[in-house]
Amino acid sequence: MSQTPRVEPHDVQASPVSAAGARRGVGAAHAKAILFGEHAVVYGAPAIAIPVDSLTAEATIDVGGPSGLRIASSLYTGPVAGAPARLTPVVTVIRAALERAGLPELARCEANSSTASNSSAAGADAEGPGATVTIASSIPHERGLGSSAAVAAAIARAAFDLAGAELDSETLFDLIQTAERVAHGTPSGIDARTVAATGAIRFNRGAVAPIRIGEPLILAFADTGHPGSTAQAVASVQALRAREPASTDALLSRLAEIAEHSIDDLASGDRAAIGAAMSEAHAILHRVGVSSDRLDAIVAAACDAGATGAKLTGGGLGGCIIAVADSDAHAEQIGVAMRGAGAERTWTVEVPTA
Repeated sequence: MSQTPRVEPHDVQASPVSAAGARRGVGAAHAKAILFGEHAVVYGAPAIAIPVDSLTAEATIDVGGPSGLRIASSLYTGPVAGAPARLTPVVTVIRAALERAGLPELARCEANSSTASNSSAAGADAEGPGATVTIASSIPHERGLGSSAAVAAAIARAAFDLAGAELDSETLFDLIQTAERVAHGTPSGIDARTVAATGAIRFNRGAVAPIRIGEPLILAFADTGHPGSTAQAVASVQALRAREPASTDALLSRLAEIAEHSIDDLASGDRAAIGAAMSEAHAILHRVGVSSDRLDAIVAAACDAGATGAKLTGGGLGGCIIAVADSDAHAEQIGVAMRGAGAERTWTVEVPTA
């Protein structure tokens, strides 16, 4: 049986029911996975990514209750001012989204929730506005599946829903990137685009185009149980490129070619070709140093179980792998093999025709 990923510690409790007359905004977003183009995309090459609708993040913003802006989560519940550093991207997008949605009184009321209750300002703000942001997610954190981007998207949508304002795609992208810059430094934008996409996309230098999926693509996902670090992986490839520029650029160029050529295979539904491309891409990602012994073992187990190909997805050095299956039943069998090779959990994702 495939296993449903757990709710991560940073992801949050069920939303409280709004009291009569209270205002509430709600928002949601899905996970993402990169099929082809990891690391090459950092240098301006194309990447192919898909939404993963079965893994979602949800946010609610309830106005009312105690003065100040609060977060409700299983990692931390309390005033925004006291949130741990791990939640800084979340706090950043909460503030930015409320401001952009036209709710500055809520965006700024987080300062009123300081635990420094002895200050005269805190006493004066006792009559100020109050709001609670509650987030729940089934997207594994730090696994290359866009958890932070999806949470940011859900919060942005909840803020605009609360304000009754229209949220256009570029404003949503900007808000997600606001959080992603805090979380990752200089994000390419692929996560922000894909967690808001309705289908597979080609991403290149910020530009997005839809990709045709000619036949349903069944993927077996596996979580290594080890967090990946995009920043560390990108820095590792940069260091390799500095030492060995010619060979590294050749490998990155081949990753770009694989991504570009996959577009026709996805359109025709050629699972064998898609799988072969994935296996070649994983071998290259191994050579540039972003795979790991566990990732390699799980990829090998998937192929031994009949997957037409498999690879890591995302930054690497941990995180997840994806494998091409013939059917849902076959994906279950591949999942069993991957768990036997050390995967913490597995699940099946279908990319529908489009």
